[in-house]
Amino acid sequence: MSRLSLTFECQNSTLAGTLDTAPGSTGLLIVSGGNEIRSGAFSGQAQLAQAVCRAGFPVFRFDRRGIGDSDGENRGFRKSRKDIVAAIEAFRAMCPQMNRVVAFGNCDAASALMLAKGEGCDALILSNPWTIEEDSGDLTPEATRSRYAEKLKNPREILRLLTGKVNFSKLANGLKQALQPKAKPTSLAQDMAEGLASSQILAVFFLAEEDRTAQIFESHWQQRLGDHQVRRCEGAGHSYAEPQAREWLEREVLAVLRG
Repeated sequence: MSRLSLTFECQNSTLAGTLDTAPGSTGLLIVSGGNEIRSGAFSGQAQLAQAVCRAGFPVFRFDRRGIGDSDGENRGFRKSRKDIVAAIEAFRAMCPQMNRVVAFGNCDAASALMLAKGEGCDALILSNPWTIEEDSGDLTPEATRSRYAEKLKNPREILRLLTGKVNFSKLANGLKQALQPKAKPTSLAQDMAEGLASSQILAVFFLAEEDRTAQIFESHWQQRLGDHQVRRCEGAGHSYAEPQAREWLEREVLAVLRG
């Protein structure tokens, strides 16, 4: 097993990728979120790739157009389908023993996989999907209520409240938002739902319980999540940077790969 740096083509642009070689017939494609390079936040994706590779599964990561070491124009996650498909084709060509590709994406990388209808994949791991429109503001009422419910379970937060060490103006605004009626799904969330519904492939959702993006996603998807596997990581932030969260992520990814 080794780690190889390579390039592949997408729409007349040269994209950079990293392959962790392994003999397994199931491979993991890691799609980066936001404008992150393929190593991921705090090198989390590189570490995940190494752990998965050690377990016998090949792993491919890449920079989409206009990001990191890749050429071309950065058109954002909504228009990254061709990048993802090109990466899958390159992955399959480099690992001809593979007969199954599982794609993992966190945040808007999960959204991109859903918008792309999982094209070229056999299964999806969708972590903390991004459902916030650019002009929609911060938290939904459901996410705000969840946030305050968690704070009330924490003795330190209660002590801060009783001793006046909180920003009461900010608290009032938060409570006002929490009392608002349930938010309607955004058009982005609806587009993601339509894309996933048309894919007809296995989709497993990973939700970090301390992550606002995951809370907002769940408030938009409460009625739809019952149709899919949902796995929650207690105490985890958005990038699973906590030691126990990183171990959980590796374990659960491997569980999906082993099918």
